[in-house]
Amino acid sequence: MKNFFTSMLGALAALVIFACGCAALFFGFLMVIAAIGGSDKSGPSLERGSYLVFDLSTNITDAPPPIDFGSLRGGREQTLQLRTITRSLHAAAKDNRIAGVFITGGLNPSGYGSGFAALKEVRAALLDFKASGKPVNAYLTSASTKDYYLASASSELALDPYGLIEMPGLASEPMFFAGAFEKYGIGVQVTRVGKYKSAVEPFTRKDMSPEARTELQKLLDDIWAGVLADVAPARGLTSAGMQNVVDREGLIRPEAAKAAKFIDRIAYRDEIYDDLKAKTGRAGTKEPFKQVLLSDYAKIARDVVDAPRKKSGDAPVSSGHGRVAVVYAEGEIVDGEGDTGEIGGSKFSRELRKLRQDDDVKAIVLRVNSPGGSASAAETIQRELRLMKKVKPVVISMGAYAASGGYWISAYGDRIFAEPTTITGSIGVFGVQFDVKKLANDFGLTFDSAKTGKFADAITISRPKTPEELAVFQRMVDWIYGEFITKVAEGRKLKRDFVEEIAQGRVWSGVEAKKLGLVDELGGLDAAIAFAADRAKLGSNYRLVEYPRQKELLEAIQELLDKTLPDNVRSSSVATKIAARIESELKLLRSFNDPQGVYARLPMNLGIH
Repeated sequence: MKNFFTSMLGALAALVIFACGCAALFFGFLMVIAAIGGSDKSGPSLERGSYLVFDLSTNITDAPPPIDFGSLRGGREQTLQLRTITRSLHAAAKDNRIAGVFITGGLNPSGYGSGFAALKEVRAALLDFKASGKPVNAYLTSASTKDYYLASASSELALDPYGLIEMPGLASEPMFFAGAFEKYGIGVQVTRVGKYKSAVEPFTRKDMSPEARTELQKLLDDIWAGVLADVAPARGLTSAGMQNVVDREGLIRPEAAKAAKFIDRIAYRDEIYDDLKAKTGRAGTKEPFKQVLLSDYAKIARDVVDAPRKKSGDAPVSSGHGRVAVVYAEGEIVDGEGDTGEIGGSKFSRELRKLRQDDDVKAIVLRVNSPGGSASAAETIQRELRLMKKVKPVVISMGAYAASGGYWISAYGDRIFAEPTTITGSIGVFGVQFDVKKLANDFGLTFDSAKTGKFADAITISRPKTPEELAVFQRMVDWIYGEFITKVAEGRKLKRDFVEEIAQGRVWSGVEAKKLGLVDELGGLDAAIAFAADRAKLGSNYRLVEYPRQKELLEAIQELLDKTLPDNVRSSSVATKIAARIESELKLLRSFNDPQGVYARLPMNLGIH
C-alpha cells in the first residue's frame, strides 16, 4: 500500500514537473549564478542605534534550515532556526549598537515548525531583551494567536486601523478518510493497543471516538491555559478576563482590542515608521529608520556566546576544549535513511554512533520535535542513545512534539526537559493493513496466488486479512506495546503498573507529563544545554556544536530550484489550501514504511490552530 500511494503522488508530481520543470531549472540556475556573482562579501552593515527587525514572516524550526535562501536571493528568510533567533536576541541585548527590537509580519507555520513550545522560547528571549532596558516594539496587521503570543512580549504593541487579532481560541480539525475508502473500495484493518491510540481513526471512522475527543479537548485546554497564563500578566490582564474578550469578540477588531488592553495603540504603518525614524535619529529625512534584519544580524553575531564564555573587551572569545552536541530529531521517524524532514532510523543512529565515539563531545542534547512513526526505527535510535548514556550525559529537550515514537527515543535521557505546551506521551502502538480488492474488482482486476506457507501472502494488499492473519499482527502489536511500557518504566524509573495506567496511547501536555513523571523539568533548549554542560562538568568551558549540518552547495541548489515557481503558482486560494492539506495527509501515509507494519505515532492528523 505504501507503494500504491507513492506511485499516485509521483504521477501527480510528474505532471507538474513536466509542465514547468524546464522553466524552473533555467530560472533557478540564473538566480544561483546571479546570487553567487553579486553577493556582498562585506556582509550586512550595522549602524549604532539600529533596531533589530524581527520579521515573523517565516517558519521557525528546531533544526537548522536546509539552505539560507535570504543570503542567496536577498529576500526574506522562509525558515529561521529557533536558536538563530534566541541567540541573536541574547546577543543584541548586550550589543550597544542595537537600540531596540521591532516585531512585524505574521508567522508562516509549516510541518512541525512554529509550535507553541518553540514560540515560548522565542518569547522568553524577547522578555530577556526587554529586561535589559531596551524597548521591544511590535506592529501587527492581521495577527494569528501565535503572532499575538509573541508580540505580547513587547513594550508597545500597535495594531493597524483595519487590522484584527484572530484569536478565537485553539481548535483541531482531524481529516477522516473512511468515507472515501468506502466509496472507492479501499479496505482497512487495524491492530492497536491503548484505548486512546487514535492514530488509526482517520482510516476507520468518520468522526472522533469519545476517547479521542476527551484527550484532544484536555490537550487543547492545557495549551490554551498556558498561552493565557503567559500573555495575561504581560498585558496587565487576567486569564479569565482575556477569555471573556475572546469569547465575546472572536475576531478582535482594533477598537475592541485597545479597549480590552490587548494592544497599546492603533496606528498606520507609516506612523510607526516615523516614530522609529525619530528614535533612531532620522526624523524628517527620506531615509528609513536605522535597522538590521534579525537574519542578517545573526551572521554578524554568530560568534556571540551560546553559553557563558570569556571575553576580551567587547569581543567574545570562544573557549573550551569540550563540546556539547545538540542533535535535532525533527519530523517523522521512518525506517532506513529517510528523506528531507524525516528522521531515518539508520541514518540518525549512524550520526549518534559517531558522536558517541567522538571523545571531544562530552555531552549530548537531543532536541525532539517528532510525533513518532516506525517502532523499529525508534528502537534503532534508542539503542544508540542507551549506549551513549553509558559514556556521556544524554539530555532530552522536547519541542512542540515528542510523542509516541518521539517519546520512545526520549525515555532513557538523564534528564528530560519539556515546555508546558509540549505534546508528549501517546505511549501506544498500532498497525494498519490496507487492501484494494474492491477497488481492483471495480476495474475488472482480480488476483490469485500460490504459496508454501499458511501466512506466506499475509502482507498482500490484494485482499482483506483473515482472522488468523489479523491475530498474528495483533500479537506483534501487543509485544511492541509491552516493550514500550517496559522501556518507559525502566528509563523513567516508574512502576510498570503506573505506566500502563497513564499510557493507553493518551497524549499529554508538558505540564501534565511533568506531574506524571514522564518529564523531569519544564524548560527550553537553553536550560537543557546548561544542564548537559553541568552534568559533564564543563562549567562555562565548552563549545556548542549542532547536528545535522546545513546542506552542501549542490543540495542547496536543488532546494533553490524547488522554490523557483512563480508566486501565483503557490497561491493561497481555497483550492490550493485543500490540495495542500490532502497532500500533507498522503505524505504521512507514505511514511508508513516500518518493516513489521507496527507504529508508535501520535494521532496522525493532530494539528492545532
